[in-house]
Amino acid sequence: MNTNIDQGFTIADKTYTARQVLTIAELGTSHGADPVKARELIDAAAEAGADCIKFQMVYADEILHPNTGEVALPGGAIRLYERFKQLEVDPDFFADMKAYVESRGLLFLCTPFGIRSAREVRALKPQVIKIASPELNHTKLLREIVSYQTPVFLSTGVSKLGDIEAALGILATESVPVCLLHCVTSYPAPVTEYNLRILTSLAAVFGLPVGLSDHSLDPELVPVLGIAMGACAVEKHFCLSRRDSGLDDPIALPPADFERMVRAIRQASTRDPEALIEAVSQERGAALVQTILGDGVKRLAPSEAAYYERTNRSLHALRDIQEGERITADMVAALRTEKLLRPGLPPSWETKIIGRISRAFIPAGEGIRFEDI
Repeated sequence: MNTNIDQGFTIADKTYTARQVLTIAELGTSHGADPVKARELIDAAAEAGADCIKFQMVYADEILHPNTGEVALPGGAIRLYERFKQLEVDPDFFADMKAYVESRGLLFLCTPFGIRSAREVRALKPQVIKIASPELNHTKLLREIVSYQTPVFLSTGVSKLGDIEAALGILATESVPVCLLHCVTSYPAPVTEYNLRILTSLAAVFGLPVGLSDHSLDPELVPVLGIAMGACAVEKHFCLSRRDSGLDDPIALPPADFERMVRAIRQASTRDPEALIEAVSQERGAALVQTILGDGVKRLAPSEAAYYERTNRSLHALRDIQEGERITADMVAALRTEKLLRPGLPPSWETKIIGRISRAFIPAGEGIRFEDI
């Protein structure tokens, strides 16, 4: 087995490897903009063994169009755009949370989703930034973040190898340190689709440290086998209870399970990779383990394949664009397509379509296609 468990990712003069793994508690937006609950989550994650606390800085306009569609919630269906609006928080909230996280001796991490949120994250002076999987092709955002010269976690869910290569082509322009996080963009993600040998493939192809963003429900199985494949960081959603109202709480780990995960990771990091795989195989079954490890070929997992071109970014009309109208910058944005709308051209086409004449009527929110210009 060819795994490089010593290839590390350095943040603030500390290097993380599969021998010294960074454990990330993803709080996301589960705090509900309540600073009291946010501190409670931070305290519980710290006590469960997290090294890093992660937030998401959400502005609905940076993510999707109001016409995207609805999401089913326990209280009934709500427009997805309005749900994201509910997740918006004043930047001062994150400044307070960063101070509190660091007072606990932990690393603060936050994901932006557009230029505004990226600049507000940068103003917090973080030691590392994460780019989420749907933003892997968000060309403008990548160029913005690379200018900060801050280490980057780059999540690679719902992507193909060429998508990762294109993103790294932008990040490499400033030699920014990057750690690739293997991810299956499904909630929850089936353990059998993780194909964890992708970790060693990505490390070999790109010469970068690798980690794992795990959406499976099992606290130990995928993280432990990920360590055997060289993961230097493991991220899991964290909650106080899966019955809480946060968007990701139903698939997050409560404190006791997160603590189990951390304990298993610490033990796994001391083991020889082959011996570790053998031990897990004896405990959980060799056939299951080999299915989880997979063949190492980077491809869309079955549970996420339908989201490709819908979860990642494409160019959408911000308003109705009439046939024969010249397209200007304020008419277009790189957004997630999500439920109802059609996907458009990749974000890298934005400068190419500005100034072009629309050949057909493009309704507000719809993707702008090649045949439309």
